[in-house]
Amino acid sequence: MTITTAELSVADSLSLPPPMPTFDIVVVGSGGGPDETNLSAYLLKPHEAAWKDGIIALEAGSGQGALAQLLHRNPLLFNSRGESISRTYTASEIYSFLRCFLITHAHLDHISGLVLSAGSFRGPRKRIYATKDTLDDLENVFSDRIWPNLASWNEEDEDYKLLYSQLLADNKYKTVYPDVSVRTIPISHGHNETGEYGSAAFFIRHDTRSREFIFFGDVEPDTVAAHPQTINVWRAAAPKIPHKLSAIFIECSWPAGRSDDMLFGHLSPAHLVDELMALAGEVVKYRKGEQAGVRVRPLRKKQRKNPISPDELVGALDGLRVYVMHCKDDLAGDSDMPMRDIIVLQIGALVEEKKLGAEIIAVEQGMHIEI
Repeated sequence: MTITTAELSVADSLSLPPPMPTFDIVVVGSGGGPDETNLSAYLLKPHEAAWKDGIIALEAGSGQGALAQLLHRNPLLFNSRGESISRTYTASEIYSFLRCFLITHAHLDHISGLVLSAGSFRGPRKRIYATKDTLDDLENVFSDRIWPNLASWNEEDEDYKLLYSQLLADNKYKTVYPDVSVRTIPISHGHNETGEYGSAAFFIRHDTRSREFIFFGDVEPDTVAAHPQTINVWRAAAPKIPHKLSAIFIECSWPAGRSDDMLFGHLSPAHLVDELMALAGEVVKYRKGEQAGVRVRPLRKKQRKNPISPDELVGALDGLRVYVMHCKDDLAGDSDMPMRDIIVLQIGALVEEKKLGAEIIAVEQGMHIEI
């Protein structure tokens, strides 16, 4: 299945051809558990490059075993639209092309494929890009106790398969692959007995084309979090929507009706739409500032004398595609419809009610997405 993200408004599309895709993504796993064969794992490359030239892994919950099953069902999964020559690969070959991993946090449903396959990776040494906290958590796994130590901080140490590489939340883009760079913004993933637990959102940019998308790790709603942080992502995104940034990958683990105390640091449809409304509000504020020729700075709650009305949010997210992932499977079989489809229908109904304009899409294992 191939999906192309349009980023032009209706008016623009009448006079300009659709943009060429910027990135290819193959979904090795999109679920949030408990099905261990379908966990967060995405393979990314610039659209103009070949897969064999190098691949970026976004998360690594599922791995070579899941990919082998996908290739058995669809041997041409890694063929891009319009290619004249059909290419087939094995799962081992694809993973030998990996150059780096981008990991949002170190929960097992996001790293188990990386850990289990670490000793069998072929090809060049592979970097693990993540925040310091996430890399410290991974170091506890690669400890020669939970798993053999197959990763190192030492750039010169070629004996290790993996190299820890820290991402800083410094508002800068870090090059992780030729023509591809990443900006990291911390977000909340809830709290436990040891304190608050963090995740991350990645702005992934094609540097020569100046187009990008956002990829979220697990997200605690800002309306629930003790220290809301997702708003920082929306403020950074607002000036770029939809022409520079037309796609967001974000989780929604639970269907409607789940109480806040049972979210466990995840989104439900109502909370996801609250987040999209927050994004729409930031987009409206930015556009107002552009029209007035001034830079609009975020206001504190006590300063908000003129809040944005619901009418102003109408169509604010036109041209944006929201890819919903990490939906938790219903293995009890209480519904004939996959849980991801139920969740996406619930989100779509709320987005339509608010008239935000965003297109809501369910991410499925085995998709080949072009953005």
